[in-house]
Amino acid sequence: MSSARPGTPGATRACPHCRETILESAAVCPACRHYLRYVAGADAPPAPALTPLRVEGSIRHPAEGEPWEYTVVVSIRNDRGEEIAHKLIGVGALNPNEQRSFTLTVEALPARTKGPGKGGTRH
Repeated sequence: MSSARPGTPGATRACPHCRETILESAAVCPACRHYLRYVAGADAPPAPALTPLRVEGSIRHPAEGEPWEYTVVVSIRNDRGEEIAHKLIGVGALNPNEQRSFTLTVEALPARTKGPGKGGTRH
């Protein structure tokens, strides 16, 4: 979890459904896509304000040979090059002639902070 105070940009909490660490400001969990609180007009998750990074790629096993195993790992570093997060996303295997596609997307939204007198319902 984040060391940021509740209500400040970057503050985090655990999703009550899947227990992933998510932004406190999230109305919908980006991991399990469960709704966390009511937000007017939030019938669908809002489109990100910008997508500063999107990488897509695929790997294909050749027609011959032994199966391959793969591991998908994401790490995040700060501006000093220090690793601040390292997460195993998934593992699997590829048999001959199989293919897997991967997409990494970083979504950025303006930080929303609660102003004085604006409460919220938490469950």
